Amino acid sequence: MGVSGSGKSTVGAALAERLQVPFIEGDAFHSKANVDKMSHGVPLTDEDRAGWLLALRDQLRATIATHGGVVLACSSLKRGYRDVLREADAGLRFLHLTAPETMLAARVAGRTGHFMAPSLLASQLQILEPLQADEAGVTCPSSQAVDTLLDALAKSGAILGR
Repeated sequence: MGVSGSGKSTVGAALAERLQVPFIEGDAFHSKANVDKMSHGVPLTDEDRAGWLLALRDQLRATIATHGGVVLACSSLKRGYRDVLREADAGLRFLHLTAPETMLAARVAGRTGHFMAPSLLASQLQILEPLQADEAGVTCPSSQAVDTLLDALAKSGAILGR
């Protein structure tokens, strides 16, 4: 989980490879209407996200049933969004990726072929609700190399120890 540019897709794909489970790119599940809004710099509302979150929940449930595990890259910016995803599996754990705002902005501005307008980063940072004490997961800086981050997670057992 994390805001745009935090490394969700990059770290998620590498984590899925290490765990030898499927990887789901949450952005691929957005409706055309949501993609159009974001590409025009219009932040999504909770209502806009509702169908997307339900589709992700259902995909998580199906993939876990088939493969026993999965890694999902999804912003999951609010506790309520994460609660919907947890309906797929009560043991779901979150990896909240963080980075300095200047790094996030540079990453988002440097992307090509992505629908997320760079101007939306500020709105994501504004609504972000970090993991709460009763939520299973960890927060890690994505400013470090992916392998270094995954090695630290493996050593701690926080994510890779399931």
